[in-house]
Amino acid sequence: MTARTIVLTGATDGLGRALAAELARNSANTLILHGRSRSRLDDLTADLADAPATIRTVRADLADLAQVHRLADDIEGLTDRVSVLVNNAGVGGGEPDGNDRRLSADGYELRFAVNHLAAFALTQRLLPLLDRGAPARIVNVASIGQAPIDFDDPFIEHDYSGVRAYGQSKLAMITTGFVLAERLDPQRVTVNSLHPATFMPTKMVLQSVGHSIDSLETGIHATLRLIDSPDLDGVTGQFFDRTKPARAHADAYDPSVKQRLWDLSTELTEKPRG
Repeated sequence: MTARTIVLTGATDGLGRALAAELARNSANTLILHGRSRSRLDDLTADLADAPATIRTVRADLADLAQVHRLADDIEGLTDRVSVLVNNAGVGGGEPDGNDRRLSADGYELRFAVNHLAAFALTQRLLPLLDRGAPARIVNVASIGQAPIDFDDPFIEHDYSGVRAYGQSKLAMITTGFVLAERLDPQRVTVNSLHPATFMPTKMVLQSVGHSIDSLETGIHATLRLIDSPDLDGVTGQFFDRTKPARAHADAYDPSVKQRLWDLSTELTEKPRG
């Protein structure tokens, strides 16, 4: 077995916690598991105490870009290379994070900040570690639910809905993933996004939607495939609906949208807080 270091955000609940448990079965894995709550990270560590993998935990609130950068610092302090980065943490379209418009610590719309900007910033910071871990993979846990970005109102100050904000943030994650895939050597680092499953029975889904459609196992299987499968060696710049190649929203392939979104994301994540 090849030793790997896997960074997984949003590991204390839902799909992330289930993925952590599966990945912890492999003694060759070192897992760096992220969560927002220290107590939940401690609970997760206790649950995985007998697992063969090596477990490390890191805490950060992804609604605060300063904490995202400290998270990258903490990961750099734990390892000199990363084999897989799974950007899984996110805020859904409704409860438990509310249906009303909320702002991040930096004054950005919350879902765009957590689901897209935090993942974008963390990925950029960890690129040197991923290159040293080559062949490495970046896996973006996105959604089939996507909404176009209004560049005149990217934080949706008008006509806001949680579902629209969620869809916009996931399209942003996919689109910048496509751009990054074009910029990296796929023999060293690949970048792919997926819709893992529809309405899995997670807390986020049950509190927001009230029912599930796909099983949690469907999402686990689809995401593990992007993490592990040798069939995806060198495959990059793709979007998958569960395990099948799929087309994202048309805007994700528009060169002008891709460049404009990349520039906006770079500006927002590099802008000093004042």
